[in-house]
Amino acid sequence: MSIRFATVAALCFASTTLFAQTGAKPTDPQIAHIAYTAGELDIAAAKQALEKSKNAEVRSFAEDMVRDHTAVNKQALDLVKKLHVTPEDNDTSRALTTAATAKRGELAKLSGAAFDTAYVENEVAFHKTVDNALETTLIPSASNAELKSLLQTGLKIFQGHEQHAEHVAASLK
Repeated sequence: MSIRFATVAALCFASTTLFAQTGAKPTDPQIAHIAYTAGELDIAAAKQALEKSKNAEVRSFAEDMVRDHTAVNKQALDLVKKLHVTPEDNDTSRALTTAATAKRGELAKLSGAAFDTAYVENEVAFHKTVDNALETTLIPSASNAELKSLLQTGLKIFQGHEQHAEHVAASLK
């Protein structure tokens, strides 16, 4: 995991921890924005991998990321429309965006096996960060039962992504 991503991942954890420490928990609109943002960022990373990688296993993983995150984000958009909720930008979603943008910049400079390894290692770290935030802060803080259910479904999918990324990372060594 790159130092830059590790630092921003720590900021994301700090943001979710701050909610817990202050007694304030993220609101459903903030939670919706964090979850949607995480999905969009992973779609962007996967599209970069599809442009750069020639490795069949990496490409297959990236295709799965595009497909799964697009599907979950569509469900999220449908739910916020149904509930008449406007997702609200917040420190956690901004930190995730900043980290992902920086990482895509780093990855853009790589090619071949170096790109594949860095991309997949980042996917492992990214999914660990998001999975932890879902488990410890976002799901417990969600007030709306439908949002909570969608987040729980997303967590199961994303935990599978984390395991898949770990498997691909091991195959690249």
